[in-house]
Amino acid sequence: MRERRKSFHGQPVVDFSSDHKGGVAANEAAWHLVGEISGPPELSELFESFLDKVDSTEVTALLLGFPGWDGPTGAEILTGFADRFPRLRALSLGHEEDFNLLQSSDDFTPVLERFPELQRLDVRGKFDLEFQPVRHEALRTLRVESCNLPGKVIRAIAASDLPALERLDVWLGVEDDRVEVADERDLGAVLTGERLPSLRSLALENSGVQDEIAEEIATAPVVARLRRLSLARGTFSDRGAEALLTGQPLTHLEHLDLHHHYLSDAMMDRLRTALPTTELNLRDEHGEWHGPFDEEVFNYVEDGRDF
Repeated sequence: MRERRKSFHGQPVVDFSSDHKGGVAANEAAWHLVGEISGPPELSELFESFLDKVDSTEVTALLLGFPGWDGPTGAEILTGFADRFPRLRALSLGHEEDFNLLQSSDDFTPVLERFPELQRLDVRGKFDLEFQPVRHEALRTLRVESCNLPGKVIRAIAASDLPALERLDVWLGVEDDRVEVADERDLGAVLTGERLPSLRSLALENSGVQDEIAEEIATAPVVARLRRLSLARGTFSDRGAEALLTGQPLTHLEHLDLHHHYLSDAMMDRLRTALPTTELNLRDEHGEWHGPFDEEVFNYVEDGRDF
């Protein structure tokens, strides 16, 4: 599970409840709203209370969590009141530590359509996330975390025109019998960077095909203008590292994140030698199960296999 976020888009996270008494200015918090797991209020009810008690016209950051088992999704609730949030610049949908609570399909396309000034969008979901290609002039950060990301979602991101986007983080996840899960074949224009002229930070993480992604990254045109690259949280092994070392130069990178890996000690030494001025994250949480493993042993991603 992820650690609970304490700040978001430069603002402290403040939990909103139906008995809110004020004391925090609307524009000085990232407001966190989450429905109760058992019993009322669901997110839609809490949201109505929020509109009554907080000046939404001054709100700049929102985090919307569990919507309730049968209620509308966070995206559906928010877009219904888009005109009440003229200053919203940062939004987190599906803001939950536990993927098990992400039950409802969430199409986050309307959020970008209804909020043309949005600068940051974080989305967390499973196999039922939906997205369609869009053009958005203001978005600078897009983060999509999934344990089973549908391939059509990353293809839609790749087909979108996002001229201001500086940071793209995507968790691809692992195979699921309910959906075609994203893999290296879905990355398309993300790797050419043709629709992402401002991109400087790219994370393609939490994948069961992390080595295959590394092999695509090794020749991807977008890499030459990146400052930060992450292939962390997945099944990255010596095969993927070999592809990076024999591919295009990576010495221009300020940071390369490979944590939660299955690298041999010898390969880690080769990476450190090849990238002496790059900040490398080779943190390994596997303990005695540290790889590399042969093909008969399953290499787990960090977040997703058990959901």
